[in-house]
Amino acid sequence: MGRILVTGIGLISAIGNTVAENRQSLTAGRSGIGKAAHLRSKYAGSLPFGEIKKSTEALMELQPEAYPGVTRTDLIALHALNEAISDARLSGADLRKSSTALISASTVGGMCLTDTMYADANAGTPTGSPYLSAYSNSASTLFLQSFFGIGGIVNTFNTACSSSANALMYGARLLQNGLAEKVIAGGTDSLAKFTINGFNALMILSDAPCRPFDINRKGLNLGEAGGFIVLEKEETIAPSRTVYAELKGFGNNNDAYHPSSTSESADGPFLCMQGALQTAGLRPEDIDFINAHGTATENNDETESVAMLRLFDKVPAFSSTKSYTGHTLGAAGAVEAIYSILNLHHQEVYPSLNFETPIEKTGLTPARAYQKQPLQYVMSNSFGFGGNCSSLIFSKY
Repeated sequence: MGRILVTGIGLISAIGNTVAENRQSLTAGRSGIGKAAHLRSKYAGSLPFGEIKKSTEALMELQPEAYPGVTRTDLIALHALNEAISDARLSGADLRKSSTALISASTVGGMCLTDTMYADANAGTPTGSPYLSAYSNSASTLFLQSFFGIGGIVNTFNTACSSSANALMYGARLLQNGLAEKVIAGGTDSLAKFTINGFNALMILSDAPCRPFDINRKGLNLGEAGGFIVLEKEETIAPSRTVYAELKGFGNNNDAYHPSSTSESADGPFLCMQGALQTAGLRPEDIDFINAHGTATENNDETESVAMLRLFDKVPAFSSTKSYTGHTLGAAGAVEAIYSILNLHHQEVYPSLNFETPIEKTGLTPARAYQKQPLQYVMSNSFGFGGNCSSLIFSKY
């Protein structure tokens, strides 16, 4: 069926407005988690967040004309997708072809403007709120389709924190089955009162920078980001094109245990990693590095560790880059896939931050220092609420 290759990447997060800026922060061990400057929430002054350093007004500068009802979620996606398209050297004609697909993901969508829409509704204006049509999680995808004139299959995933990993998986299957020649896949989410209040109700937000896989972890930090990856089959790529990596394998399974937790035996995480290895035709010992889901919550870090211990006779080096960006929800799978691609492209490992003491039950220690390291296969894990667990495997090209 031909190899599926990465020919373009675009990214904006709390640690950089471009892929290059993100890598600079990762290699320097510089976190973007801290006090929010643009978020309007009563928690903005008391909890740390992985906030993008651009204001919504600054992000709007990418728009050549006004689009009604555009949200911060949309603008973050626009920023990242614009970089990915430019990086892959896709022309307007390329984007308009029926063989070019856009598969995006989001959990927040237009919910970042819930308060504004509510105020508009109470104002009793005859036209209603311009943000009503932007409220769904698919609105950002439709905005991108319209903005860039995408001519092929367009779809949106909302499987919580595994959303954009599943978007990449779906995009790969479109290529494998001849339903697309180019796929742009990824995800976007902005910080929003809706999700902050929801996660706070679950009592899993930390009042300090998160500490993935540490015995004294207190919970996660919410973040915002947009990340997109251009995928193409090897036989359609011109020799002059840059190829960052190969998407070698993928797996998805549902833990079917609890709305927001994985089981103690970690069946979902174990099975999706196992499935990714099977589709890639690899053995556990072939994996050189894992970008772990690593949310720094009590449940996730322990069960992910259990799953790794079940699958690997010797757990490979791993880390959680959520200690840099916070948990970016629907964007997390794509963001961390890009970090995995950078691992391979530059042959380097980015450490987990804030780690001190292993979890007593599992005893695993993540990578703690940046280093150059030979890498052939990198696994990226994304586990969502409802037990939706996904793993991607990338290979050096």
